[in-house]
Amino acid sequence: MATPKKGRNASAQSKPGRSLALILIAIAALTGGMFASGHTKPRLGIDLAGGTSITLRAVPEAGNESAINKTNMDTAVSIMERRVNGLGVSESEVQTQGRENIIVNIPKGTNSEQARKQVGTTAKLYFRPVLATEVSGGKGTASPSPSPTGSPTDKPSGKATDKPEATDKGSASPSATPTTQGRAVTDALKADATPSASASDKAKASPSPSASGGTAEADASALQAKYAKLDCTDEKSRATVGDGVKASDPTLACGKNAQEQWQKYILGPAEVDGTDVDKAQAVLNTQTGAGWTVTMDFTDAGAKKFANITGKLAQNQSPQNQFAIVLDGEVVSDPYVRQALTGGNAEISGNFNQQSAQDLSNMLSYGALPLTFKVDSMTTVTAALGGDQLQAGLIAGAIGLALVVIYLLAYYRGLSFIAILSLLVSAALTYTLMALLGPAIGFALNLPAVCGAIVAIGITADSFIVYFERVRDEIREGRSLRPAVERAWPRARRTILVSDFVSFLAAAVLFLVTVGKVQGFAFTLGLTTLLDVVVVFLFTKPLLTLMARRPFFANGHKWSGLDPKSLGAQPPLRRTRRPAAPVDPKEA
Repeated sequence: MATPKKGRNASAQSKPGRSLALILIAIAALTGGMFASGHTKPRLGIDLAGGTSITLRAVPEAGNESAINKTNMDTAVSIMERRVNGLGVSESEVQTQGRENIIVNIPKGTNSEQARKQVGTTAKLYFRPVLATEVSGGKGTASPSPSPTGSPTDKPSGKATDKPEATDKGSASPSATPTTQGRAVTDALKADATPSASASDKAKASPSPSASGGTAEADASALQAKYAKLDCTDEKSRATVGDGVKASDPTLACGKNAQEQWQKYILGPAEVDGTDVDKAQAVLNTQTGAGWTVTMDFTDAGAKKFANITGKLAQNQSPQNQFAIVLDGEVVSDPYVRQALTGGNAEISGNFNQQSAQDLSNMLSYGALPLTFKVDSMTTVTAALGGDQLQAGLIAGAIGLALVVIYLLAYYRGLSFIAILSLLVSAALTYTLMALLGPAIGFALNLPAVCGAIVAIGITADSFIVYFERVRDEIREGRSLRPAVERAWPRARRTILVSDFVSFLAAAVLFLVTVGKVQGFAFTLGLTTLLDVVVVFLFTKPLLTLMARRPFFANGHKWSGLDPKSLGAQPPLRRTRRPAAPVDPKEA
């Protein structure tokens, strides 16, 4: 039985180069992938790279204060995350704070400005019919003007509206005057006064037709008076539009047209809610030459509502054949229709580029929040502050690493060479993985993550110390170095695996039960713990096996850290047989 065991040990000692070659190939592959992808640095979080931190406060609607609850807040967080991540800002943080606040952190980078705007745009999404619209100049004129944002068509038909046709839509009724438009708006508001009531319900609610008509006409006149005074070029005036208006009531709104001019609107009651949109996406339509379009798929209930409103709008002239997509009181698109859209899906085409099409599709997909929010504060974190924090973290890491190296040199002497090389290999693997995980899964290095990497230095050094001490224990027992390295490994391996498992379990639990920046600490700690196992198994142990064959270590040089005399080993060594005790002839 002893012979096979000796063969296995010899085999294990003779092939450490394979493990070393494997880990060096892995480092080379990761480094090559890092440079090939162009991501040579880890992505930085908001506290290091700078960015915007937004605090949103949920505002209760009249008579529905109970809507601010954990379920709706969690839903709002989920929608905001998808809305921001849909723009490619995957390292953003969205989390609740207290009962009614949501904190959104958006690091500086690609599309961060669009993400900031869309996160601040937090009201519910509605589709409302356009009753009147004109370019807002602050003078209260009532002549209609074109609003060439796009035209919806049935998706299956594949028909698109090119730019000249979209531009011409505003001239469908060139003879319209303020008086005729005002009458049209009044008639539309009267028609929408009780949109879903039956004839008997109307009779009960309005015993006097003249009185009911007079109330509707008075409301329409008041709304038109506000419309005439509305100046959408004034930010304060825009901020008050739509405040406190229910979805079932007509309202005023502002929005920018294709010429980047502010347009003001009178809009009818909401006919379709944002929750009725099942999916929306930006599509480059090369077959028809329509360019970038936005396709929408509706839920079953939404398809019926959309077919109903587009059927009504298609019978009207401009601008009352348009519907406005309204988000947070602002019209983000106002396409017109030519026929009822009954297929459960639609395509908006017109003056879109890639960015505007993606913005609109993102709003349609993730625009329906269960609550209304107001921006309480918006803070800009400068990159200079983040750089100072990163520098402080790196200095702390350098000090910690220097202390570990000094301890290794003082206590383990020659063995510290193996430990330092192992730390460098672990650092190389950690850096390349962090750089590659940024674009791959959206990992962003923040200050807590840097702290996790610093803590990992101690965990990695602890694994080396466990193995070195096991080897030295074997030498104290009288064994020479090469057998001591192999006999110490099983016991050291067991201890290292248990210790790393506990650390990884703690990191995993911390990652699952926390949110925000603490997750960065947990993720980094878990990653470096796994890398510690890889480095110890594929680098530290094979390298020590090779070094044990060198005379400097094998002969126990006093600066090797493995000197038997310094360790207290008593010669003769254990491998020398002790003389047999004399046997009494009488007993024999």
